[in-house]
Amino acid sequence: MSDFQSIGLAKPILRALESEGYTDPTPIQDQAITPMMQRKDLLGIAQTGTGKTAAFALPTLHLLATGAKKALRREPRALILAPTRELAGQITDSIHAYSKELPLRSMVAVGGVSIRPQMQKLNRGVHILVATPGRLLDLMEQGHASLRSVQIFILDEADRMLDMGFIHDVRKIAAQLPDHRQTALFSATMPRNVKGLADKLLTNPFLAEVTPQATTVEKIEQQVLFVPQNKKMQLLIEMLSDKQIKRALVFARTKYGANRISEKIARTGIHADAIHGNKSQNARQKALDKFRTGSIRVLVATDIAARGIDVEGITHVINFDLPNEPENYVHRIGRTARAGRQGVAISFCQVNERHYLKSIEKVIRQTVPVSNDHPYHDEQPSKNEAKNKKSHAPGINKVKMKQSSKSRHRRRNRNRRKKPKLAA
Repeated sequence: MSDFQSIGLAKPILRALESEGYTDPTPIQDQAITPMMQRKDLLGIAQTGTGKTAAFALPTLHLLATGAKKALRREPRALILAPTRELAGQITDSIHAYSKELPLRSMVAVGGVSIRPQMQKLNRGVHILVATPGRLLDLMEQGHASLRSVQIFILDEADRMLDMGFIHDVRKIAAQLPDHRQTALFSATMPRNVKGLADKLLTNPFLAEVTPQATTVEKIEQQVLFVPQNKKMQLLIEMLSDKQIKRALVFARTKYGANRISEKIARTGIHADAIHGNKSQNARQKALDKFRTGSIRVLVATDIAARGIDVEGITHVINFDLPNEPENYVHRIGRTARAGRQGVAISFCQVNERHYLKSIEKVIRQTVPVSNDHPYHDEQPSKNEAKNKKSHAPGINKVKMKQSSKSRHRRRNRNRRKKPKLAA
């Protein structure tokens, strides 16, 4: 296939793609669209930023448009599940753009906002429902959503869905789907639990795989900086003074850490904000919009946003904390170098994060280059850290306590054996 016209998509979709400036499919689109248009189940393995959304949205719209069926009250024809509110919103935006000349209605249902408008839209009827698992279950339990008319079921970012603990919710939702349906599962990585889920949900699926599993985008320049924990903030602020870092996404391990980092950056005069699970959906969307429009230069996020941020022009991803799960590194750095652009991924690593780095290198099948061109380079544990490590070695304190207890016992026995002297 050389362009979208040769695929055979409906003409209104082609006109919408042309107005969006899309002419040639990406590799994952090239492999996935035709099998899905042929109503085959599909397993798509591709990195983030490779055009996965269009790979399932375009054939879904084509099938629904050519099916010429009206939207039913509370019964969507197609269901797309996403792990985060941001990703669900971005999928919906793409569907709206591709379907602007089609008589199809779509909506998004996510937590963190009022459920009432979502109920009202479902009651009026929609063809496509994009949802996060928790909010969908709420709507189903309250009788405002039924899955009995779903013809197409798509599970996006399946590995992230399972990492975030949605496996039970996904199983509950899948149990309510019709047996005769088309299912597509997309994932950037293929760990064992995702493969197990795919085996249960898919029937003789077509495999669309455009990159080796869990590899990182080749155009991303990666580097790791060894730095003590108490110098990370100072290094980050000095780094952000470089004007070449035009738009930076910084990842923290905790929600509290994300807030603290963004506040300290803002105190230096650099416009920054934070996005994480404790913030309301409106606050998260506001921060994302400011980042997208350039009102803020730095966005600090936790891993909940690693798959939900699709912002053009992110020049740098900075891992203030290395992720606990090595697969999350792939998704974090995939926020840069999107749509064929160049990007830089910088990771700070302190002594007790070395095992995380080794796990990451094992997953991406390459060594991350070390950069020591900064004033806080610390490749070896400090004396205090080594002393700390030694004092917390397993069994040492326990042995000392036993010895101390035995000594007290001996002293008590000696005192008891001593006879009191007779008074003169």
